[in-house]
Amino acid sequence: MKFQGKYLVSLLLAFTLLAGWITPAYAATVVSVTPSSIINDVDRTITVKGTDFDNTAVVLLDGSALATSFVDAQTLTATVPAGVVTGAHVITVTMVVGGVTTPLSPSLNLDVTASVVVPPTATPPSPAFGRPQIIVSSYKTNNIAQSGRDIKLKIGFDNAGTFNAINTQAVFSSADLVPNDTGGVQALGSIPTGGHVDTEQAFSVSNSISGKNVVVIDVTLTYYDEKGTSYSDKFALSAAAAGGGTGSGVYYTATPTGVNSAQLVITSYASTIDPLQPGVQFQLGVTVQNMGNVTAKRVTMIVGGGTSSASSGTPQPDGVSGGSGEFTNFAPVGSSNIQSLGDIPAGGGLQVLQNLVVNVSTNPGAYPVKITFSYVNAKGEVVNDDQVITLLVYSLPNLDVSFYSPPQPFFAGQPGPLPIQVVNLGKRSTVLGNMKIETTGGTVEPSSTLVGSLDAGGYFTFDSTLTPDAGGPLELKLTIDYTDDFNQSRTITKTLNVTVEEAFTEPTLDPSMEGMKGMEGTDISIASDESFLHKVWRFALGILGLDSAPPVETPVVDPSFEEMPIPVPSGGGGGKG
Repeated sequence: MKFQGKYLVSLLLAFTLLAGWITPAYAATVVSVTPSSIINDVDRTITVKGTDFDNTAVVLLDGSALATSFVDAQTLTATVPAGVVTGAHVITVTMVVGGVTTPLSPSLNLDVTASVVVPPTATPPSPAFGRPQIIVSSYKTNNIAQSGRDIKLKIGFDNAGTFNAINTQAVFSSADLVPNDTGGVQALGSIPTGGHVDTEQAFSVSNSISGKNVVVIDVTLTYYDEKGTSYSDKFALSAAAAGGGTGSGVYYTATPTGVNSAQLVITSYASTIDPLQPGVQFQLGVTVQNMGNVTAKRVTMIVGGGTSSASSGTPQPDGVSGGSGEFTNFAPVGSSNIQSLGDIPAGGGLQVLQNLVVNVSTNPGAYPVKITFSYVNAKGEVVNDDQVITLLVYSLPNLDVSFYSPPQPFFAGQPGPLPIQVVNLGKRSTVLGNMKIETTGGTVEPSSTLVGSLDAGGYFTFDSTLTPDAGGPLELKLTIDYTDDFNQSRTITKTLNVTVEEAFTEPTLDPSMEGMKGMEGTDISIASDESFLHKVWRFALGILGLDSAPPVETPVVDPSFEEMPIPVPSGGGGGKG
């Protein structure tokens, strides 16, 4: 029995040592969270550093799991959703160990603050276009661009126009990325009004991105409307880059976009003149906001596109290049296309004005304008952010509406001619619709006509008749309908003024008067009205060829009136003998 007891104790010790050998002590820990403070205006990505992570690790915010990505054994990334309550929050990490979810130590703090909202400038409502209009609704890349690594661009397009977009084709190109699989050309098919389509394009990153923080991807769209009219739009997209290695197999650790970086975004823009036409000078107002979480220092805005370079984070006098931008349709006036905006803090914004002129040779259409924001980030590196806005150019008719000859005098209640003339003073031919003449003080007949096509310098005449109601000044309102370059109905209104004279009337005697006194003692009688029988009798006399004229009463002289003798002057006649 003593031997069996010793044997049992030895067996238990062996099992204990074997269990310790199979299940070693677990040493996973949490080291840091970056950034330690975020703004809750949009979804933010945080990076958690530690040791011995595996793909079961999950990042928690105050005990609630966040969307977590396993990067490697020392790095996790998680997304903090927008709208998280401001204040201090606790970040923890859990892992599945031996089938049991185990929290790792220690826990870390994350401060959440609210963004500073800058009220955008009121933008005049843009007219709805009578055409398809494809816009980029969203885009992102699955990785940071590094040499020797492939990335994939995911992009969404919306049709914000009023017509369907047919046979839509997208062409992708970049100076630093090489398109894979499709050769950079994709057919998106038809996109109905209000419709949406998503697509992906894979790229291989070239060695030319060494030292760059941003690469630009150009997307050119071509499509048609249902009438066969073709359209083309070009978009400049930006993707984060990290320089990368040279194919040695060693790469920089991927840093999520938006972490400890500034991001300048144009939230709204408007022009002081609407609509824009060739030759018009206007002021473009742009609202810029820093959507990142650090201050953008020494910001420079370059209208038309450009770059800025610096050595060790210090801009040089010749370090900004804005002369290579696109100025075919819009050019700066009064100052250059480069403006220094100073520092823009995280969440802050400001409004910038730029004087521009529309080239006189610009045809009507929608034109993209590239704007580059160059600034120094928190690491002292120069960052160039490219964005694109769209300006609409119209060519509206320039008309003169007047009389082609001086109008004749108008009298109240009597018709008079209106010699109307419409002259095209513009440099291009134009097509006009109906012209209508209206007034509140009379009648115009005819009051409308179709004008039709007018060449540059051509004219159209219209003869109408005006019957005014009363004397005095009279205003004529002329409206001409037409369709602009974006198939929207428009109206031109002109006014003409004429003067109306009072109607001429002859004096008449009052039929109620039985007579009137002439000279003293003389009674002038007025013929009284004929009876019906007298008229019948005169009609019968006329049939027989006899005198049927109405009787005329002669003045009756008062018998008591004596004729006054005419005095004869004395002294003779005074003539020559």
